Amino acid sequence: MTSRPKQAAPRPAPRLYLVTPQLAEPSGFTRQLTAALDASDVAALLLQLAKVDERTLINCAKALATSVQGKDAALLLDGRPDLVARAGADGAHLTGLSAFTKAIGDLKPERIVGAGGLITRHDAMLAAEQGADYVMFGEPSVERGRPALAAIEERIAWWAEVFEIPCVGYAASVEDVAPLVTAGADFIAVGDFLWRDPDKIAATISEISRYLRVAESTQ
Repeated sequence: MTSRPKQAAPRPAPRLYLVTPQLAEPSGFTRQLTAALDASDVAALLLQLAKVDERTLINCAKALATSVQGKDAALLLDGRPDLVARAGADGAHLTGLSAFTKAIGDLKPERIVGAGGLITRHDAMLAAEQGADYVMFGEPSVERGRPALAAIEERIAWWAEVFEIPCVGYAASVEDVAPLVTAGADFIAVGDFLWRDPDKIAATISEISRYLRVAESTQ
């Protein structure tokens, strides 16, 4: 996941950033993951891990790493920077500035470190100053729910105008994708809605991919 040059013309189409359900073991998810990776160009997979023992989580991540990294995508662990090296992952995603600040020194420069759950513009800027490889806007929170789409668009547009570090826009539905692309997101994160019907994953990604090309067609 690399930075976009400022004022690039034409702007490249955003890439997909997949977010898994919470997993403890990979067997029930392999089919869905293969369908998604085969359907489009995927930049990264964020693995959300269930609350089970560390050995189980490491084995789960290692099993998925083969498929993900075999497609030249990055495998990131959600909130578990302590497991990154042992799991053979490419990095971690941290929620909240405090968690990000605690983790970045142990992971950089060898690993990717992303920041989400950034409530204020100031938090996002601090994460960037500390070396975040990307920031994420719009992901749901247990405490606060998900911001309104208009607020997410505004935050992404501000970021894209000012900063070189890429931003990820979190789409809660296919309908969210085009507005986030238009706002300036470099990556589009998709999660729960993608995995609901294993038989429709390829079709859903095909539809999403059409919206990702809005960036190129509007240059």
